[in-house]
Amino acid sequence: MTAYEMMLSESQERMLMVLKPEKEKEAEEIFKKWGLDFAIVGYTTPTKRFVVKHGGQVKADLPIKELGDEAPLYDRPWTESPKLPVIHARDINAPMGAAEALEKLLATPDLCSKRWVWEQYDHVIGGNTVQRPGGDAAVVRIEDGPKGLALTVDVTPRYCEADPFEGGKQAVAEAYRNITAVGGKPLAITDNLNFGNPERPEIMGQLVGCLKGISEACIALDSPIVSGNVSLYNETSGRGILPTPSIGGVGVLDDFTKSATLAFKAEGEAILLIGETKGWLGQSVYLRDICGREEGAPPPVDLTCEKRHGDVVRGMIHAGTATAVHDLSDGGLLVALAEMAIAGNIGAALDAPPAEIVSHAWWFGEDQARYLVTVKESDLLAVKTKLKTIGVPCNQIGVTGGHALKIEGERTVDIKALRHAHEHWLPDYMAGKN
Repeated sequence: MTAYEMMLSESQERMLMVLKPEKEKEAEEIFKKWGLDFAIVGYTTPTKRFVVKHGGQVKADLPIKELGDEAPLYDRPWTESPKLPVIHARDINAPMGAAEALEKLLATPDLCSKRWVWEQYDHVIGGNTVQRPGGDAAVVRIEDGPKGLALTVDVTPRYCEADPFEGGKQAVAEAYRNITAVGGKPLAITDNLNFGNPERPEIMGQLVGCLKGISEACIALDSPIVSGNVSLYNETSGRGILPTPSIGGVGVLDDFTKSATLAFKAEGEAILLIGETKGWLGQSVYLRDICGREEGAPPPVDLTCEKRHGDVVRGMIHAGTATAVHDLSDGGLLVALAEMAIAGNIGAALDAPPAEIVSHAWWFGEDQARYLVTVKESDLLAVKTKLKTIGVPCNQIGVTGGHALKIEGERTVDIKALRHAHEHWLPDYMAGKN
């Protein structure tokens, strides 16, 4: 191969590391242990020049500063996505009761269990996976601990299509919430930007809007982008995919044994809803899959609230007052409650929605910056008092117990029925049964 081919080839499964000289031998032994190639290909220098030699001859000698700070910008013509109207919940008629809608939503492609997929792959990773698929984020211990890593991948393409800026913000915010929900401190993100043909001004506008939203969220949530990938021209018969800027988030836990899970742990615990609920139905799965309408602006993302609520929830986990934690996203409140009940095999008695919010918007609205947290009765007063003092919205919406979701004013739904709807849709679909 020529020097040109070696430097510009996009061969896969390669990694580049910068090591302290005294660590080179140790790193080589690790690579050889696992049957991997290891080679020293260069050294850092104080010259601020990028020099490439091949066969003793200099093939490239470039200034580093100019490559990074003065590189040409990719700026194709683009048009901003039009703003969509806000959907008011009272203008949406519920075609069925909350219990029936819940069972239907749990058996949809977006919300069904993906067990059929992940059980076919190694998700145990040498026995170090502490929290396996099905929760908010994976938790992997580092060697024997106590430290662990929390990892998640998130994006909501329908939000990004409806409002690229808010959709980009939401993708980062949800990754932040998912890492927080297991007790991790969010550290950084990577991205995988998947879009259609950027030569179309409207598609380029989606890319620009999503990047602006991602940037704003990363700054507000102190989550730097450390790597990334771009995949463009994703079209079939001239129709582009939905804008899908996937966000991979990583966080750290000081003690993986104290990570939180979404499963209800015991009967008689208070269920707290942290964050403000207005009942936002625009671009929700309820509006699409139950009402048959794909329209409206997606929920706005208040990054100040995301940061404040995340800090509060993380503090509750570290203090040991939160017995179960789950962030709210697709499907809203009732879907999240069902997932917690299914995971813990414990039901709940739920209060009726507040009078000022339409029932179906309360249960299925996708307002952001929200978490469900369970606490013991002995800790309830102290938790509510503290959150009220610091101005974080917190309402008790029910109590855990029994083997069903008992919704005031609605039909009772047995956990077995919810689990069947949740677990069977994908295997049945793959078997051609639905």
